[in-house]
Amino acid sequence: MAIEYGAEVMDRNNKVLGTVDYVMRNAWTGEISKFMVRRKAPDRDLFLSPEEVLEVTNTGIRLNISCDELSETR
Repeated sequence: MAIEYGAEVMDRNNKVLGTVDYVMRNAWTGEISKFMVRRKAPDRDLFLSPEEVLEVTNTGIRLNISCDELSETR
């Protein structure tokens, strides 16, 4: 999975949430364990895991969860 810095992140309903600002990798395997989505104020930044990604395309990242569901779980 190629989650890249600066990629646009959308929820499953194609609502733009922000952009990838930081990628955390497992020190041993190099696999992505979490990534941070920078959001505009007053929204809080999001920390997401690769399990929440539905697809990665040339234009960005689409999640398998909606913005409303993210608000409930965070």
